[in-house]
Amino acid sequence: MAVDIRQLLLAAFEVEHREHITAIRAALGSATPDWNDVFRRAHSLKGAARAVDLPPVEAVAHRLETLFERVRTGAQALDRAAANAVQLALDRIETYVSGLQDGAGPDMPADALSALGQCLGLPGEAPEPAPAPAAPEPPARRGDPPAPSASAPPAPAASAPAPPSEPAEPGAAILRVPGEAVEALARASHDLTSTLAAQAPAAEGLARLARLARDLRVVAEALADKFEAERPDLRALAARLGGFARDAAELSRRQAAATSAVEGAAFRVRAEAERLALVPAETVLGPLARSIRETAREQGRDVDLDLRGLDLPVERGLLQALKDPLLHALRNALSHGWQGPEIRRAAGKPEALALGLEVAVRGARLQVTVHDDGPGPDLARIEATARDRGLLSPGEAADPETLLRLVFEPGFSTAEAVDTLSGRGYGLSVAADAARQLQGSVRLEPRQPAGTALVFSLPLSAARRSLLLVESAGRTYALPGGAVERLLRLDRADLPLALGRTMVRIGAGEAATNHPVTDLAAILGQAQDSAGQDPTILTAVLLRAGGGRLALGVDRLHDVRALLVLPAPAFGADPGLIAGTAVVAGDVPVLVLDPEGLAARAATSAGLSPGTMAQAPRSTTAPRAAARATILVVDDSITTRTLEKGILEAAGYRVVVCVDGQDALDRLRAEIEPINLVLVDVEMPRLDGFGLLKALRADTRFARLPTILMTSRGDEADVARGLDLGADAYLTKQTFDQRQLLDTIGQLL
Repeated sequence: MAVDIRQLLLAAFEVEHREHITAIRAALGSATPDWNDVFRRAHSLKGAARAVDLPPVEAVAHRLETLFERVRTGAQALDRAAANAVQLALDRIETYVSGLQDGAGPDMPADALSALGQCLGLPGEAPEPAPAPAAPEPPARRGDPPAPSASAPPAPAASAPAPPSEPAEPGAAILRVPGEAVEALARASHDLTSTLAAQAPAAEGLARLARLARDLRVVAEALADKFEAERPDLRALAARLGGFARDAAELSRRQAAATSAVEGAAFRVRAEAERLALVPAETVLGPLARSIRETAREQGRDVDLDLRGLDLPVERGLLQALKDPLLHALRNALSHGWQGPEIRRAAGKPEALALGLEVAVRGARLQVTVHDDGPGPDLARIEATARDRGLLSPGEAADPETLLRLVFEPGFSTAEAVDTLSGRGYGLSVAADAARQLQGSVRLEPRQPAGTALVFSLPLSAARRSLLLVESAGRTYALPGGAVERLLRLDRADLPLALGRTMVRIGAGEAATNHPVTDLAAILGQAQDSAGQDPTILTAVLLRAGGGRLALGVDRLHDVRALLVLPAPAFGADPGLIAGTAVVAGDVPVLVLDPEGLAARAATSAGLSPGTMAQAPRSTTAPRAAARATILVVDDSITTRTLEKGILEAAGYRVVVCVDGQDALDRLRAEIEPINLVLVDVEMPRLDGFGLLKALRADTRFARLPTILMTSRGDEADVARGLDLGADAYLTKQTFDQRQLLDTIGQLL
């Protein structure tokens, strides 16, 4: 069968041109571009286009080469107009090559040649009939591949051209493979590995048979020695049992070796299949940049586009599901983030609007962010639109978080008029629908110092991740290795208690932080299983989550493994806690827990502040007027002060702390700030809680100041004494309930 040489060359050019364009774009975004390399890339692109007979690409590449030669030698600066012309030229080349059919491409628009010609000061804007001779090639650096030329076409790279959106290594074989086939291969290889894991006990069973046969042989030989005269057949039985034992042992050895070899091969097959299922985000999301630049040009808007993390390998189906919503998000950012050059200059911003697309992994989730440096969300206009549409009742107050959630309602738009970019109110609705379908979430938030960010948070699927396996309440769970900061095994006797909770102290000196330990079983609503555990040892995992840390108590730590993370179960799983599933040896599924969800659940149950655990929702137990009150916390234990301060601040109160009763009395008498309530321990040095309470009630300024005694002394006599001295409430630490504390404070205020 004849081979179409030009098709092979075009397949190689498909790969090579993308490599050169990507490198040029990366250099343009760099603070210190290597202009020698940029010039070489343009020269190589021109030579490769000439080799495969693509004159339109060759002509544009020639002018790029000429421009970069001037920049390289210092004869010309790459100003804003020149940078825009380069981006336009690269976009036109990409569009032309992606439209090639049977070696012929669409018409190349003349705007790229014209824009480059204007930058170069050429008299005409029409494409040149033939490119001028190439500028001399700069000296090659070590490791640089030789540039193709007309006399030396690139070697054939494959038997079929590559798909336009699939980059590959130069010179590698390129095949067209449907994405569904790759995903099916990944699933089949995973099933194969699980099936082989179930065969592992076969070798162990044969080994047990060999040991049993040896034991029976010993018994038979003993019987033969004793009854050889009466039963000569016992000697023969012993010999046959010995032979059976040897055969079983040899078979067990061979089975174990074969199983190990097959498992190793299956593991390699699975790893390669998974590698095929995961593609760089650039392969699917890369064309969005070209699309949004083209839209900006049509609108006459100058933009700087910043793409980050597109080399991250992500499951292809997830990227495809995100492609359209992200395009809507970018167009929405271009519309609502746009400001005129004079407005941006007055605000101290560059004239060009900065648009960004970032792909990153955060714990067990994929985070994709579209951001701009425009004016930011117009909360007043959002609120007005929401009231006009009946999403807010006339007397209903709305905080910024509520308003920013309403923008995802279908048809919600703050645009003054409908245009080609926005105004119909469905761009963000599409984003929200896509996030829900992918079992994720999306949020809109302001950026500092200016601008808006649209953040998708999605569970990772079909990706191999490093996972820490832990055990809680008799079950195994997986935690994302990237979120694990430290593994802890501590003597409980050395750990302080605060309000009945075990505390761990991380760090030293002023940088040290205290963290309450939250049992994983408690978060998951399971009964504790202490069988086989040492009650004197605390086993915990310190996780980074929610902008803070979470000390997570577990029963046992197992090991760290790289496992395939699959989507969470379609039913029965809490989406706030479960990020996916993984399968361990023996075809046993385990749930992959989301650190952000764990931290939020733990903070909700404990009412802790961000610095202690994670961002906690504010309590609604106290009226808003009371939540602005200032509370004086008095306790000689730093851990108790930290915990109480965190609970109260999470509920919206302002908190002042003192180390003992005398310190508190001095501060109150100095009237440094108005205090609305005092929360005081009883047992303290210098002046205890009873003494402080007695002094307060004797002073007319503080006789009616609400005071709560919080202590470990729960005897009836102590309670009676505190109430007799004028305490408004007496709470004990042994039965501490943070809701009871907040309710009591709310009643007193």
